[in-house]
Amino acid sequence: MALGPTPPKAKEEPTTIREKTTGARAVIRSLEELGVKTIFGLPGGAALPLYDAIFESSIRHILVRHEQGAGHAAEGLAVSTGEVGVCMATSGPGASNLVTALLDANLDSVPLVAITGQVGASLIGTDAFQEADIIGATYPLAKHSFLITDANEIPARIAEAYHLARSGRPGPVLVDVTKSAQNEECEFVWPPKMELPGYSPQTRPSLRQVREAARMIAAASKPVFYVGGGAIRSRAHEELAQLVEMTGIPVVTTLNARGAFPDSDRRHLGMPGMHGTVPAVVALQKSDLLITLGARFDDRVTGKLDEFAPEAKVIHADIDPAEFGKNRAVDVALQGDLRLTIEALIDEIPDAFEQYGTPDLAAWWAFLDRMSETYPVGYEEPEDGLMSPQYVLSRLGALAGDSIFSTGVGQHQMWAQQFIPLQFPGQLVTSCGAGTMGYGVPAAMGAKVGNPDKTVWCIDGDGSFQMTNQELATCRLNDIPIKVALINNSSLGMVRQWQNLFYDGRFSHTDLNTGHGTRRIPDFVKMADAYDCHGIRVERPEDVDAAITEAMSINDRPVVVEFVVSPDSMVWPMVPSGVSNDDILYARDMRPKHEEEQA
Repeated sequence: MALGPTPPKAKEEPTTIREKTTGARAVIRSLEELGVKTIFGLPGGAALPLYDAIFESSIRHILVRHEQGAGHAAEGLAVSTGEVGVCMATSGPGASNLVTALLDANLDSVPLVAITGQVGASLIGTDAFQEADIIGATYPLAKHSFLITDANEIPARIAEAYHLARSGRPGPVLVDVTKSAQNEECEFVWPPKMELPGYSPQTRPSLRQVREAARMIAAASKPVFYVGGGAIRSRAHEELAQLVEMTGIPVVTTLNARGAFPDSDRRHLGMPGMHGTVPAVVALQKSDLLITLGARFDDRVTGKLDEFAPEAKVIHADIDPAEFGKNRAVDVALQGDLRLTIEALIDEIPDAFEQYGTPDLAAWWAFLDRMSETYPVGYEEPEDGLMSPQYVLSRLGALAGDSIFSTGVGQHQMWAQQFIPLQFPGQLVTSCGAGTMGYGVPAAMGAKVGNPDKTVWCIDGDGSFQMTNQELATCRLNDIPIKVALINNSSLGMVRQWQNLFYDGRFSHTDLNTGHGTRRIPDFVKMADAYDCHGIRVERPEDVDAAITEAMSINDRPVVVEFVVSPDSMVWPMVPSGVSNDDILYARDMRPKHEEEQA
């Protein structure tokens, strides 16, 4: 007997988890359900129930030596992998020590969830021991902040925090959980019902706007792709490469976007802005169309804003509508996820080229090629007989170029992006908007945890390194074998450079006494040894390659390679703060005459 066609199976509803537990366990269970694999943190009184709950969790907890290190490590993991980074701390000073990382993540749009303990709900407002209004403190510095006083709300709030952190314009979200809520009995329900009224980021751009942007691209004679950090956060690098191949338009990438387009491609002009390459700076200044992709017209890129790219029309693609017109008027705004926006442009540009003609960029490229040939990235050898830091970093790039690199903040950060070829998104993990010294070591730690099969180098300066180098202990004890290239010029180098150029060489409080002469305070090789790491000191150029090779061969512990370099080395090019990008300095007392060139 024929039975007929098999009826379709009913769509399976997701299994709902319901279990009795405590608020603290509900926090950890929520993170487990969200797929969190690692938390960086430091316990304290108001977080003790959370730490008791994590004791038997599948999540790996890494005990840092300072809460700021937990925040930057979570950032390093997030930037290098595209995942959400998670950190945890107690109340009061534990929570406030996370604030710098929240500021950093907010300005660089890094997806981060920070969970903090808080005093019991009945004690809030009484100036209880280690009480701090961390919600009030972080509202201006985070994408959002939650205070939880009812344990039953925990699953929904944690799920909302995770969603907020990674969706739309990514950013840091703080979840502050009172100790009373942590101890309270509750019902854990998963998946929870999220309640985010009014939050619905637009991910796909308007087709009409995309078509107008394509028309403008077809009509331009001096266009530039001005690429920002949104290209990294949306992992739009493959689509960007396709768009560049289709159009032949030159590319500049901001510090936050380095690696979104490979340095090895001749169409990449480098980084624009204060310490950008001359071709990148000049290309923006002379452009007639800025195709701005996930960038925000930061002052470090634009210089004097009202003299930035004076003849250029602007197409601005961004997930955050608040960026449109904030610093620069926009002719066409493309709101949406950058990867989807670039895909839409790729679909529309062929029709625009067929209708309006393919732009002739030969004269534009001839001009830019002349800029590249006349003003290549280079450096001046120091006259004091000490090593050139640029040489050190160029050799590191040659010998370890497929590594992930974190940096601290200062001259070494700029030299790193100049002299190390960057080829893939997340390869450079650095603090951009906040310029946070001390970022390098913990960020490298997070990057290594997120990418265990990759070599991870932290390029740091002696000033920046001393702010968070205690995390070497964390790395050693947790089998996180990062490598540190310590560029020791015995000073706060970037501040010293400004004092040299703009304060008549009055070096007020920038000498750190770390590397020159008989005083080494501290002795970084002995410090490495104290942390049971491998320490190497290099003072001669001929020893650089051997030291890097030795460091690359050691993978059972962290390695610190101290390169003793000249304090007189400077970062060139440079656009002094507050002046037009037309006044870019190629080297001291030498300025490119690009204004005399005609495209």
